[in-house]
Amino acid sequence: MGGAVSAGEDNDDLIDNLKEAQYIRTDKVEQAFRAIDRGDYYLDGYRDNAYKDLAWKHGNIHLSAPCIYSEVMEALKLQPGLSFLNLGSGTGYLSTMVGLIIGPFGVNHGVELHTDVVEYAREKLEDFIKNSDSFDKFEFCEPVFVVGNCLEISADSHQYDRIYCGAGVQKDHENYMKVLLKIGGILVMPIEDQLTQITRTGQCSWESKNILAVSFAPLVQQSRADGEKPDTVELPSLTVRSLQDLSRVYIRRTLRDLDSEDSAGKEAVQRVPQKRKRRRCQRRRINTYVFVGNQLIPQMVESEEEEHVEEEQKEVEDEEEERDIGDIEILKQANTLRDQIMALPLPESLKAYLLFYREK
Repeated sequence: MGGAVSAGEDNDDLIDNLKEAQYIRTDKVEQAFRAIDRGDYYLDGYRDNAYKDLAWKHGNIHLSAPCIYSEVMEALKLQPGLSFLNLGSGTGYLSTMVGLIIGPFGVNHGVELHTDVVEYAREKLEDFIKNSDSFDKFEFCEPVFVVGNCLEISADSHQYDRIYCGAGVQKDHENYMKVLLKIGGILVMPIEDQLTQITRTGQCSWESKNILAVSFAPLVQQSRADGEKPDTVELPSLTVRSLQDLSRVYIRRTLRDLDSEDSAGKEAVQRVPQKRKRRRCQRRRINTYVFVGNQLIPQMVESEEEEHVEEEQKEVEDEEEERDIGDIEILKQANTLRDQIMALPLPESLKAYLLFYREK
């Protein structure tokens, strides 16, 4: 599934294409997509395919097409502080983007069938926290992944504000999914070849809206012998942040806000244009002949049309360097949070904690 937009040369180029095709429509979704490089979730040797609008699968590792993830992120209508459950969380790519929007006071849980994929997702999450420059520019709700079959979730599990299921849901499992949703919450899942948004409007009432025609592999049902009890999935517990953790959140927020104010005053925030490729015009020449003495000699003579094309070509090349599409500005600032923390009169161990033990 995919192929709805042109392939990009890099992550930003892919996002430009998704935005131009109206798959990405809001600022917060765009910022989350730009902050997480899709290529980082591919295995070595496959990254060349990361910026195509195509699904990718290698063994148990799977990523849906970018246009699908875009529609899912928009349909979830994420807000800071919400709780999110990802059923079939896979590589953690989507969960990490969600964590950038719901922030440190949200809940971010994922259930994945395959143990090796959960391990892969945890590795990618650790790499993002330790090495991504984007991490310091957002307040993040770290995903928590558990291994299990999402059709065997404990009946007394808590409910969520937002749920996404990344596998095809059979009609007879629809109500099972709905029960996991809080009143007022939104569930997005593929059912009967339609990516569907379901809003719970009351204790026993829901509203459904088809978003996009899709084709997903179906949910895997756990096989077991007659009379054998299923392996019940216990979702991660809802824990209250410690005072130490809260202090880190607010110190980092304060420093980030102060830096933003300083940057605005010094006009340090620069607008980064989104570059779009323009088709090159071909130069045209006309064959003419002139008499030199008694000989007829062919010569290449530029036409008036060529002069006009050359002028247009120059304008296109100049425009190509600063072409900006879309209605919103993407602001990129130098990441100074680390320098601010390192300058604080604090013990080195506390500085390391405030930096999430990042080395750069």
